[in-house]
Amino acid sequence: MAQSYSNWFVRARLKTRQLLLLAAMEEEGNVRRAADVLGMTQPAASRLLKELEDVLDVRLFDRTPHGMHATLYGEVMIRHARMVLSNLSQAHDEISALRSGLVGQVQIGAIAAAAATMVPVAIARVKARYPQLQIWLQVETSDVMLPRVAQGELDIMIGRVLERQGQFKDAVRYEPLADEPLCVVARFGHPLENATGLTLRGIVNSSWVLHPPGSVLRHRFDMTFSQIGLNPPQNVVNTNNFLAISSLLLQSDMLAVMPDEVARQYEEFGVLKRLAIELPCRMDAFGIITRQTQLLSPAATVVLGALRDAAVEVYGTSFDTSIT
Repeated sequence: MAQSYSNWFVRARLKTRQLLLLAAMEEEGNVRRAADVLGMTQPAASRLLKELEDVLDVRLFDRTPHGMHATLYGEVMIRHARMVLSNLSQAHDEISALRSGLVGQVQIGAIAAAAATMVPVAIARVKARYPQLQIWLQVETSDVMLPRVAQGELDIMIGRVLERQGQFKDAVRYEPLADEPLCVVARFGHPLENATGLTLRGIVNSSWVLHPPGSVLRHRFDMTFSQIGLNPPQNVVNTNNFLAISSLLLQSDMLAVMPDEVARQYEEFGVLKRLAIELPCRMDAFGIITRQTQLLSPAATVVLGALRDAAVEVYGTSFDTSIT
């Protein structure tokens, strides 16, 4: 039986240029600049926008003295327009890869702890079996990566869904992996390298390199001091770049706090040493995150399977085999 294409966008003959216009309007703030970016006239852009608003029977943008701003309806359409455009772009990339004799390409995002352990294990195995498969790995914080998954810019993410990002919870699928203990690190040869009986009170006045204020890690770390009646460390350099953190530690007597999995890697390579102090704080559990409505490509499915296998080995995770 032939499928009936009765969706509103089919009846309305929704145009790709309307989707591009929505994305450009959000970035440029007015019709004229958006039209220039897309290489069309302003009247043509205004007409495309009006046609879309007429079909939806809502106003997508409000005119203000500072330009045009998306209404709530506009924000919804812009978000979905970006996902459609991203999917079309991925389809083109996969076809181009296949025509070139490649298997495809996969976009992965990972927090630092996973990037130091399970992700390299999974990628190494995939590349050994599928050397032509193109893998892109971004190491970022969860708050940066989660919108990229929801918008289809990342196929797979290893991270967490933060409370303040609740608007994305229904858009993604989450498979828990492990929690993330934290530790204090310093360079080898640091005066505190072999110290025992270290306490928070004893190290609060040290110089530190920490993740910036507003980050989850910094909030958890600062709270550990507040809970025992101390002000958090004041002598601080703020950065979340692990290369910069390790370089600063190697050049000074600074201390840093980082995920234990990352610190173990640095310690094995003889770069940094974990100090003998147990922190009462830790990061929330993290997991494998994919988009709820996205059908993964064959290449992404291979990578997802390898990530699950690596998680079983590294963290002892068990998965629901009914999840695909």
